[in-house]
Amino acid sequence: MYPFRGLPVRFDTFHTIFRAFQYRNYRYYYYGQSISLIGVWVQNIAMGWLVYRLTGSALLLGTIAFSLQIPSLFITPFAGVLADRWDRRKVIVVTQILSMVVAFVLAWLTLTERITVGMIISLALVNGVVLAFDTPFRQSFVPDIITRREDLSNAIALNSSLYNLARFIGPPVGGVLIALVGEGWCFFINGVSFAAVIIALASMRIKKIRRPPRFGSVFSQLREGVGYAWHFRSIRYLITLVALSSFFGLPFQALMPLFAAEILGGDSQMLGILTGALGAGALTGAFFLASRKNIRSIPGIALRASLMFALGLSVFALSAYTALSVLALVVTGFGMIVHFNSTNTLIQSIADDDKRGRVVSLYSLTFMGITPLGSLLAGAIAEYISVPFTVFAFSLVCLASAILFGKRVKTVYTSLVRKMATGP
Repeated sequence: MYPFRGLPVRFDTFHTIFRAFQYRNYRYYYYGQSISLIGVWVQNIAMGWLVYRLTGSALLLGTIAFSLQIPSLFITPFAGVLADRWDRRKVIVVTQILSMVVAFVLAWLTLTERITVGMIISLALVNGVVLAFDTPFRQSFVPDIITRREDLSNAIALNSSLYNLARFIGPPVGGVLIALVGEGWCFFINGVSFAAVIIALASMRIKKIRRPPRFGSVFSQLREGVGYAWHFRSIRYLITLVALSSFFGLPFQALMPLFAAEILGGDSQMLGILTGALGAGALTGAFFLASRKNIRSIPGIALRASLMFALGLSVFALSAYTALSVLALVVTGFGMIVHFNSTNTLIQSIADDDKRGRVVSLYSLTFMGITPLGSLLAGAIAEYISVPFTVFAFSLVCLASAILFGKRVKTVYTSLVRKMATGP
């Protein structure tokens, strides 16, 4: 049952924010993910703490994060081709089962005290490979369960709010569980949590989608998808904007501990405050985007959000005051999540259905695969010109890319209106 049907007019805002819940399949998807994502964050915290407890090495902590992210750079584009060929729901079930197996293996090795750092890195790499396959299928699957195109932005925004809520809830829960039962049982709990997504996916009733037969190799299909995205000007503009924001904008998150300790003179508590400020802005941005009724306003929102993200980041980079830094991060988090979610919505809304998986994989590649490379560059440059000036210089590149996108936003708007008029 749609949870807000029949409520008085004063609840119209809630009706708008949660309108994707009118789709039975989406409700199952959302509820299953809400349990699983908390488990994932519990595992992430436990894995980092376990590595720190075993080694005390910051380098190895960075290696774990790198192992989780770098497979996306090489695998995601090919997974996008397969997302246009294979049954998306079935593949997501398989990836969730594989992630469950990894969690249980981690739990068994830790509880039996056989775990080593090499094993953790290897399992993190396996998890990264699974995630690289999973992401294009999962993102391109949402339009399969949202039948009206005007509700797609709402569903994507709610997914983002779910992710940020899990990021708030999961780490504190993980910290308590580590103290009470240890890292091994945290991994076990995450493994059990994947059952929620698997059951939810199995419970969905989805009309079988007839996909046109595919001819040629995966490489030829990948070339076709890249060519389609490049020659479709609106998609090219959107992916270029995301690529520049990911490479130059997102690496600041890896440098947050240095801002907390060296710039603001704080400790881990200061890092928690800064991270919480960024998360608060992101969560607010997700609900803001979910409350938008008219998808035709999304191109303008994407432009303003990209400007907000760049300006907030530039202020944070140069701030030496805690209050100003916190405020700047709230603005940065808001702009960041609205910027990336709105471009994701636009890409999925204007791309042809038979090429959506490949186009979404390119978006995922720019969002996940390029950021680690930007972080490496930021760390190298910061050794010479300091962390604040590195982040500030990167923020100026983001600002320039947003201004350039502003000159092309009308093209994106025209493509969106045309697609809405013609239908899928």
